[in-house]
Amino acid sequence: MSKGNVFAYTILFLWPLISIRLYQKKTIQEATLWVLLGGFMLLPVRTEIDLPLIPPLGKHSMPVISAIIGCWVIKGKSINYFKHKGWLKILSLAIVIIPFITAELNSDRIIFGGTILPALTQHDALSVVIHKILLITPFFIGLQFYNSYQDQLLMFKVLVFSGLCYSIPILYEVRMSPQLHSTFYGYFPHSFAQQKRGGGFRPVVFMGHGLWVAFFMACALTTVCALEKVGEKIGSFSSIKVGYFLLVVLVICKSMASLMYGLFTLIMIKNMTYKMQLKAATFLVCLAIFYPTLSIIKVFPHDKVSELASIYMGPERAESLQYRFKNEKVLLEHGQQRFFFGWGGWGRNRVYDEETGRDKTVTDGRWIITFGKYGWLGFVAEFFIMALSVFRARKAVKYIKAKAQKTLLAAHALLVSVIMIDQLPNASLQPWLWLLVGILLGRSETIIADSKKINLKMPSIYDKNT
Repeated sequence: MSKGNVFAYTILFLWPLISIRLYQKKTIQEATLWVLLGGFMLLPVRTEIDLPLIPPLGKHSMPVISAIIGCWVIKGKSINYFKHKGWLKILSLAIVIIPFITAELNSDRIIFGGTILPALTQHDALSVVIHKILLITPFFIGLQFYNSYQDQLLMFKVLVFSGLCYSIPILYEVRMSPQLHSTFYGYFPHSFAQQKRGGGFRPVVFMGHGLWVAFFMACALTTVCALEKVGEKIGSFSSIKVGYFLLVVLVICKSMASLMYGLFTLIMIKNMTYKMQLKAATFLVCLAIFYPTLSIIKVFPHDKVSELASIYMGPERAESLQYRFKNEKVLLEHGQQRFFFGWGGWGRNRVYDEETGRDKTVTDGRWIITFGKYGWLGFVAEFFIMALSVFRARKAVKYIKAKAQKTLLAAHALLVSVIMIDQLPNASLQPWLWLLVGILLGRSETIIADSKKINLKMPSIYDKNT
């Protein structure tokens, strides 16, 4: 249900105009970063205009539409969706085709007690495809337009600067409670009780939930660690001082998972070689893509993970983790009934009480949502696109001689691997994260393509230190 006061709708519909101005004044790379990141940071949650067929125009769709307008209309650059070759083209087409097959295989109406789940139609499939294309468009923008080391460096700097800017309202809400969204937009976007932690509050600001704020800050911490490693300053401040400050802000966000992500990437980037970082990133990516299979064949040690969580994170976190695992098990058993193409939308991927029709499950992780709706093939299409960027980065780094470029590429791959891991317990895959994934793949593909020119005795642009 759409919510929001007049100011909420005003800022939502001003965003395309703000975006057009950014594209007029900035490069396509800088403008896209600010349009997508800024929308995630500032626009109201669940303030939407729901038009027929297309996804509701709101926090996550409006910045993407604005970016499309900026690229096509203002910059005169078309976005290539299906002109790529190899696995990327196959996976991209699969994302578009699978919802139509899912709809065709779910033409039955389902009734549980007083709950009626409608049959799916090709109209539903078309709506889903439009939504998916909007969600993944930033990936293709990143792939196409962010090809140089300077483009990648810009992404890192913008993320750090965004984290510094957001630290101000974060510190305010930690002290005063999460109330900025209510103050500006007239309502609180989520359960207020879920934001209470450790005798205080998680900051929410304008992101919708404290978990997303914490993960955003973990990403900012990761990028500032990489900038410190390559000797880049943040304005007049040293990267190491900014890094310590962002670490403190991440701690007070009160999300154990994001804190672990941040500490993990900090330790890896500061103390490990780029080769070790890429190996760690590859391991995390493989864990993410094989997690459903390991869960189905009952190999993944869920009980052991819960025990470790109880020891190192406390009984409250362990209970939360066990609750998630319990829901995953029920949803996974339900999903296996339509294993390859899933149950589709309208809540058909969830589990209901046979007599009362009450929904008995909670879908937290992106992976279980995707698996339940679009089956194993839908999961593969989405997650393997993300994995591809890390695999290609591992190949691309072999062709780089400049240490700074190797450092940034490895740290970027590590960041994408953490994004993938976070999709197991959470559903945090917003458009700005797809942009980061696309930038990694775009940079990697450019390095690999240029290496072929180098083999033909052409001058190398990677021989010089940056």
